[in-house]
Amino acid sequence: MSKIVFAYPGNELMAKSIRNGLDGLWGEIEMRHFPDGETYVRLITDVLEHDAIVVATMHRPDDKFLSLVFMLRLLREAGASRITLVSPYLAYMRQDKQFKPGEALTSTYFSELLSPFIDEMVTVDPHLHRHHAMSEIYTANATVLHASHTISSWIKASVSNPLLIGPDSESEQWVSKVARDAGSPYVVLSKERHGDRQVNISIPEIDTYRNHSPVLVDDIISTAHTMIETVKKLLAVGFSKPICIGVHAIFADNSFQELLDAGAERIVTCNTIPHGSNSIDLSPIIIKALR
Repeated sequence: MSKIVFAYPGNELMAKSIRNGLDGLWGEIEMRHFPDGETYVRLITDVLEHDAIVVATMHRPDDKFLSLVFMLRLLREAGASRITLVSPYLAYMRQDKQFKPGEALTSTYFSELLSPFIDEMVTVDPHLHRHHAMSEIYTANATVLHASHTISSWIKASVSNPLLIGPDSESEQWVSKVARDAGSPYVVLSKERHGDRQVNISIPEIDTYRNHSPVLVDDIISTAHTMIETVKKLLAVGFSKPICIGVHAIFADNSFQELLDAGAERIVTCNTIPHGSNSIDLSPIIIKALR
């Protein structure tokens, strides 16, 4: 049974890599907007009794969710035997607790909206903090992939004498994996958040690593304020300009340039979200999972 790979608009590069790796077929779908803003979707490729793979990373989810659901529903009605959503970055994972009375538990809401339209999902390093597994919130089968080994391979090939630095306690579990695979030391910093865009970073005593090349590693770079403050602190105590690595390149507003201006030597991200900083290709591990 052939696998047919579809690209949600904006995901063509990753989708073509996956199609080539699976030796699958290319699915064609037309999607546009009417003058009133409503979405038009037309399936061109016959998917009857075929496995359909939809590649749709979910940054800026509010702009794309409804049209994605239309696409998935259309594939089901057209007779696809199985629908797999490849969403390298999965949105709405952070609000997994009611921090204040009356807050919407959007991680649960989003999963309940999406799950009925797919049989399986493949994603990379979702923000599982208070949830221990995707099965706690998603009814569809979910395969979780990790970028740590691929990142460590890039570090080993590109950085001499690295010191890996995690920005906060939440990052320790997977920063330690990257460090172990890279055969490098690591430290984890202390972060106190005062709002969405205000953080205070405390750097532990790391004089032992003064001659190392600092490499900041985080899963999501959104406002980049945590990395910006960390870069400034490192430079202030005499470290060389650090390389900043992120799995998911959200980069809200002008944060990419702000991080460079703060003193980052280079910003490197995985290609879970299309961005000019993408230097680490995760399509091989996605293809392996889909096989």
